[in-house]
Amino acid sequence: MHPFINDLDHLKDSEVEAKINDLSKKYWMTYNTEVRQQIVMVLDTYREELAKRRKVEYEKMMQSQGKGLDKLINIS
Repeated sequence: MHPFINDLDHLKDSEVEAKINDLSKKYWMTYNTEVRQQIVMVLDTYREELAKRRKVEYEKMMQSQGKGLDKLINIS
């Protein structure tokens, strides 16, 4: 976690993805290793947030699909 990034809940998924793309471009534009390390820390924070959101969405989708599948299997 980067110490200056606290709350990402107010950002949309597309905004987080845009920030990841922007920071990735900036990473490759600089040759300063200290700046690159800071960019990597911020990138990791955004990537973790995006992965967390996708996991939550996937779990919700699986739960909603699982309820409808119970009636399809009939063992007699």
